[in-house]
Amino acid sequence: MRGSPTGRQLRLGSELRKLRERAGLSSTEAAQSLGIKQNQVSNIEAGRHGVSPERVRTMACRYDCSNEALVDALAEIANGRARGWWEEYRELLPDGMLDLAEVEHHSVRLRAGITAHIPGLLQIHDHAREVFRQVVPELSPPEVEHRLSFRIKRQAVLFGEPPVPYQAIIHEAALHMQFGGPSVTARQLQHVLDMSERDHIQVGVIPFTAGAYPGSGQSILYAEGPVPQLDTVHLDQSHGAALICAEAQLGKYRMLLARIEDKALSPSASRDLILSIVHNL
Repeated sequence: MRGSPTGRQLRLGSELRKLRERAGLSSTEAAQSLGIKQNQVSNIEAGRHGVSPERVRTMACRYDCSNEALVDALAEIANGRARGWWEEYRELLPDGMLDLAEVEHHSVRLRAGITAHIPGLLQIHDHAREVFRQVVPELSPPEVEHRLSFRIKRQAVLFGEPPVPYQAIIHEAALHMQFGGPSVTARQLQHVLDMSERDHIQVGVIPFTAGAYPGSGQSILYAEGPVPQLDTVHLDQSHGAALICAEAQLGKYRMLLARIEDKALSPSASRDLILSIVHNL
């Protein structure tokens, strides 16, 4: 029996439960088919008990799952027992922040739609530090620095071999928010411009003139998994982060992001707008 399961371990258990339920099997019937105890099935599905890739494949077979790509992806999750860099923050930061880093690390593509902030993966130190200083309730200086170092380490996904493809749609309002004053803002926007020149990063800006659009009040990160069933949506809310993986909700957010992306300027026009804001600081 493991300690507190990570978000990825919980997701594996959840997906195995979905396969069992689609097969019309109770946990008792599944246990009988697998030759194990019913509480083992329950513990695996709850992420409380580890499961081998071989056991995952056996379970998928017993559940009549013919989606080989999904089975391979689930077996890969079961095989990934190495501790990620984010585990060093386990006692320092909320679990939701660690789960986000884990999701980003294992994603094959990231898409973000942001209204009021520069996306965390594109923030420079001074901008991010000022963002954390505005958290309510107020964070202590050490807590600010922990969150700051964690955010910067998350950005490694954009510099890996290979880097994760990243698309960020940012509302113009976020570009005018002067966290840390004009000088920091100018350097922050220049960093966004520099990052947008990388082949695997695309930045689009929704100008004020675009008017209303769906999802305008949310900050959305859509992390694509190796198969669509393992996609994850991260919502950054004032009361904490939320990870969403229900199929109907994933479909909703795919549609929502497509609508948001349609409102954005082209990458070149977006860079021109960002540059004009820098020049006016």
